[in-house]
Amino acid sequence: MNVDNAKSQMRKGMLEYCVMLLLRKEACYASDIIVRLKAAELIVVEGTIYPLLTRLKNDGLLSYEWRESTQGPPRKYYILTPSGEQVLAQLDAAWLSLTTTVNRLKGTESQILPN
Repeated sequence: MNVDNAKSQMRKGMLEYCVMLLLRKEACYASDIIVRLKAAELIVVEGTIYPLLTRLKNDGLLSYEWRESTQGPPRKYYILTPSGEQVLAQLDAAWLSLTTTVNRLKGTESQILPN
């Protein structure tokens, strides 16, 4: 098994959820999203965030507004739409169910797998 590939696939699967979690709290621009994800130790590159934001916007889960910046041109700030908030609530429930299942399996690992 290629563990690095498995870890990469796990991160990709969580990335949309993590971005939406960040935007639940406040509007952010793309560079700030990247900084916050890296601060949370989620490895991410710029080339993956921009297409993801565009896809979420096209799906009606995000909207954006332009804000003036003191350090250059205006910045595009993304925020969850009401539909995005509903989807995030569903993802929260799915995440809770998934982590419960994984934790249950980890806690009973010795009972499931022979020694």
